[in-house]
Amino acid sequence: MPKYAKPIAAVAGSLALATALTACGGSSAASDEKVVTVYSADGLKGEKGDGWYDKVFKDFEKETGIKVKYVEGGSGEMVQRALREKSNTQADLLVTLPPFIQQADSKGLLQEYRPKGSDKVDGADKAADGTWTSVVNNYFGFIQNKKELAQAPTTWEQLLDGTFKNKLQYSTPGVAGDGTAVLIKAMHDFGGKEPAMEYLKKLQANNVGPSSSTSKLAPKVDKGEILVANGDVQMNFAQGKSMPNLKIWFPAKEGGKPTTFALPYAAGLVDKAPHAENAKKLLDFMLAERAQQDVSAIGGGFPARTDVKATDANAIELAKLLDGVEVFEPDWADIDKNLSGYVDAWKSATGS
Repeated sequence: MPKYAKPIAAVAGSLALATALTACGGSSAASDEKVVTVYSADGLKGEKGDGWYDKVFKDFEKETGIKVKYVEGGSGEMVQRALREKSNTQADLLVTLPPFIQQADSKGLLQEYRPKGSDKVDGADKAADGTWTSVVNNYFGFIQNKKELAQAPTTWEQLLDGTFKNKLQYSTPGVAGDGTAVLIKAMHDFGGKEPAMEYLKKLQANNVGPSSSTSKLAPKVDKGEILVANGDVQMNFAQGKSMPNLKIWFPAKEGGKPTTFALPYAAGLVDKAPHAENAKKLLDFMLAERAQQDVSAIGGGFPARTDVKATDANAIELAKLLDGVEVFEPDWADIDKNLSGYVDAWKSATGS
């Protein structure tokens, strides 16, 4: 297995808690509140309260007395929300998939903080200036319904077949991290922007339509409402425990090998975070060895720390998923710089 390559009541809840503290005679200063607000991409919180976030947040609250307020959405959606709130910051910690963590950084939404244990995170999975660090490693992938499909697709080209008319859906590029990953993988597999957009234009004939959140697609695939969707290994592996009809796969270009790339959950301390010290403690907690050991066993992902070697049953199964899959490294600097242009090209090609 390659080492790695290259988941709303939060604001209201925070305000309510501040009011309650004042009413009880506690400090009204935000920095003194025993709360931390996390804005995160979906995928790490379990459908039934059994995900990695659920375990980490519960343990953190028990150990520190700091309440975690959680807001979830697509990676791009979370960055845009934090950007709108820049003059009145609400989030303390931002967790997104690439390239949105780089986008948040370039827009001045993050501040430098190197959490304990980040020295054990590979250089490619953290910002050189310390503004963000991966907390869970992950890979981009697709899912299909293994019960309904008589013949499992293995290539991009097979998805153009009439079998998938209104039975295929992928999350929206520029809004969802996994949706943006569709563009990145297509541009890699087809050899550039133009041939990728030409393919995605053809694929649009089978596409159900936009989805701001990738996690909502898996239940539809499991039920057979659609047959194929995009996703990522960590999220879909975790969902598969309660959705038995899901099968993770990696499309290949016809005649080529299946490919994927690393799509880690990366966390950064928000600039002017109202509860910065609490957010630092949570980031430290996420990267601690105990939480990192739970990444595969509970979360279905890959530890961000290179010194944590998972040997649980999930880790073994996850390694098998990537066997024979070519892992490439996207040029994140180029993607951060040209993302809006790539998304515009996708919109033009698909009429979205």
